[in-house]
Amino acid sequence: MRDVFEEIFSLEELAEPPDPMESARRNMRALKGRFYVDAGVKEEAEGFAIVLDGRPIRTPVRRALAAPRRGLAESIAAEWRAQERFIDPAAMPLTRLANTIIDGVAAARDEVEGEIVKYLGSDLVCYRAASPAGLVARQALHWDPIIAWARDALGADFTVVEGVMHAAQPADAISAARAHIPRDSWRLGATHAITTLAGSALIALAVAAGAIGRDAAWAAAHVDEDWNMDFWGRDEPALARRAYRFGEMVAATQVLAEVEA
Repeated sequence: MRDVFEEIFSLEELAEPPDPMESARRNMRALKGRFYVDAGVKEEAEGFAIVLDGRPIRTPVRRALAAPRRGLAESIAAEWRAQERFIDPAAMPLTRLANTIIDGVAAARDEVEGEIVKYLGSDLVCYRAASPAGLVARQALHWDPIIAWARDALGADFTVVEGVMHAAQPADAISAARAHIPRDSWRLGATHAITTLAGSALIALAVAAGAIGRDAAWAAAHVDEDWNMDFWGRDEPALARRAYRFGEMVAATQVLAEVEA
């Protein structure tokens, strides 16, 4: 039990595989066999700990795997119960996110916040196509409400430009949006995860604030990709990567829902 996470959730496994199909093949050669009968939750000093056959388990850097809310801990335990003959980390996005938050975010809140702020300086939703008209309209449909929400709800008036050349955003807009980045390590970690998945801190902040839902955020994050697939056809490897990333999105939005501000 002591080396469970070192063996199953190596630091490399906490990152998104560059190619899910290759990762799946590699994992089938390296997956560890299920060694426990049941997974559950036990209230401890650290919160609601996930236990295997009644014994607490730890993250890759030896901290207790525990969530601040019972419902969230039960969902993590459910990932462990769902494993069959082998334990597949790729099928356990909540566990991976919990590891990241406990081992990384909790001790580096300022650094994680700073990474989100970097996205605010060049946010996806601020850069628009000049043509074709259909893409311009689709970007406006998904992104204009987020820009308006940031202006009206956060007091952050971001500049929208055509093209991909960097345009500096007003310092007061970035500062106003930054003030709404969660400080709780679980909400901060989930917001950071959505930021990197969406390529947009404004989309992530809107989700964290409850201004848009998961599916709307996911659609907004993939406007350009969806347009290209509509025009050129489906890209199966890209869709496989996207499915993996959507699991990460589901986990992050669940954390935000379970751990209230």
